[in-house]
Amino acid sequence: MFQYYLKLSLKSLRRNPILSALMVTAIALGIGACMTILTVNYVMSSDPIPHKSDKLFYVQLDSWDPYQPAREPNDPPDQITWTDATNLMQEKAAFRQAAMASSNGVIEPADQDSKPYLASMRLTYSDFFSMFDVPFLYGSAWDAAADEQEQLVAVISKATNDRNFGGENSVGQTLRVAGENFRIVGVVDDWQPVPRFYDVTTGAFDDTEEVYLPLALKMPLELPSSGNVNCWKEPDGDGFIAFLQSECVNYQMWVELPSDADKQRYMDFLDNYANQQKALGRFPRPLNNKLSDVMQWMEYNNVVNDDAEVMLWLSFMFLAVCLLNTIGLLLAKFSTKASEIGLRRAVGASRGDLFRQHLVETAMIGLAGGLAGLGLAWLGLRGIEAIFGEFVSKMVHMDTNMIIVALALALVSSILAGLYPTWRACNIAPAGQLKSQ
Repeated sequence: MFQYYLKLSLKSLRRNPILSALMVTAIALGIGACMTILTVNYVMSSDPIPHKSDKLFYVQLDSWDPYQPAREPNDPPDQITWTDATNLMQEKAAFRQAAMASSNGVIEPADQDSKPYLASMRLTYSDFFSMFDVPFLYGSAWDAAADEQEQLVAVISKATNDRNFGGENSVGQTLRVAGENFRIVGVVDDWQPVPRFYDVTTGAFDDTEEVYLPLALKMPLELPSSGNVNCWKEPDGDGFIAFLQSECVNYQMWVELPSDADKQRYMDFLDNYANQQKALGRFPRPLNNKLSDVMQWMEYNNVVNDDAEVMLWLSFMFLAVCLLNTIGLLLAKFSTKASEIGLRRAVGASRGDLFRQHLVETAMIGLAGGLAGLGLAWLGLRGIEAIFGEFVSKMVHMDTNMIIVALALALVSSILAGLYPTWRACNIAPAGQLKSQ
C-alpha cells in the first residue's frame, strides 16, 4: 500500500510542478538557514574528548584580592600563578597533572635559505600528552625525568616538522628555538580538538601550538609569557624573576581524576594547600577553590556565546515562517484535488486511506526540501568561512549527525505542516463533489 501511495504522490507532485517547487523551496530555505546556525552551535558546544571529559578537571585557586573577587559574583581567577603551578606539580597529588602556559619563540631553521619565524609554544609537563590523548606521528612525549632535570627537549607539530624537516622523521634531530638547541623527541600528528578546551583563555577555537617545551625551562631560559596575564597587585621588584614570583596569574592547571573519590581527595588537597599558603601570608580570601570538568569549564567560559544562541533561535523562527508558508501552499494544492478526493471516497477509500496518502505526499516534499536544504546549509557554511576566514574554519563542517538531523527535521516539519491541510482534504464531502462534476 505504501508503494501505491508513493505512486499517487509522485503523480500529484508532477501535476502541479510550480506549486510543488515552491513548497520544496520554502522548506529548503528554512532547513538551510536552521542547519547553518545549528551546525556552528553544535561544533562549538560539542564534547572535544567524550571518553574522558568527566575525568579531566580544571583547577582554580582563589589567590586574589581580599577586597574583590576575580570574577563576579564570587569566583576565583581563571588561571593560577607560577608559584602555585610549580607547587602543585611537585606534590603530584593527582593520577595525572599538567600545569601549562602559552608562549612563543623564534624558530631558526637549519636550512640557511629559510628565514627565522615566530612560532607559538605550549610550555607544559609530560602528562599533558597522555591526559589529552595527543596522537604522535613520530616518537613520543618526553618523560618525567626531562621535566625534573630541565632537559632541552621538544615535541613539535606535524606542520612544524613539514616546514623544517620536509615531513621526514625528525626524532633525535635538533631544532633551534628561542636561541637554544632542542632535541626533538616527538612529532604530533594532526590534532585539533574543537573547541580547544585545554586553554580557552587564549581562544577556544585557535590552532594548537607549533612547539611543546617543558614548563620547567621557563625560568632558566626566561621564556616570554603570552595569552592573558592578570595581576591584583604589583610584583615585588623588577625583572623577569620578580614577575614570575608575583601574584600575577598566567598558568593553567589540569588534573586527571578517574573516580569521584579521587576528585574529593584532590579537592581536600587543594584546600589544605590553600591553608598552607594562608599561613605564609598568601591567599587572603576565604577558601574558594574549584574543580571543573571539561564541559563545565567550557560552559563557565561561555564557549557558545549568547549571540550564537540568539542566532539559533532566530533560525528556528525563520523555519517556522517557512512552514507556515508551506501550510498555505498545501491548502491551495489540496483544494484543487477536491474532485479527485470525492471520487476516491465514493469508490470506497476511507478517510484514513486518504490521510495516509497525503501524509506520504507531504513527507516526500519534506524530504526533497531537506536534501535541498543541506545544499543551502553547505553554501551557508562556506559563506561564513569566506567572511570570517580561518577563525571559523573548524566550526563550519557538517558531520553525519548533522546530516541526519537535517533530514529528520525536514521530514518531521513537513509532516507537521501537512497535518491540517491533510485533515481538511480528508473531510471534503464526496456527494457535493460528485454532484458538481
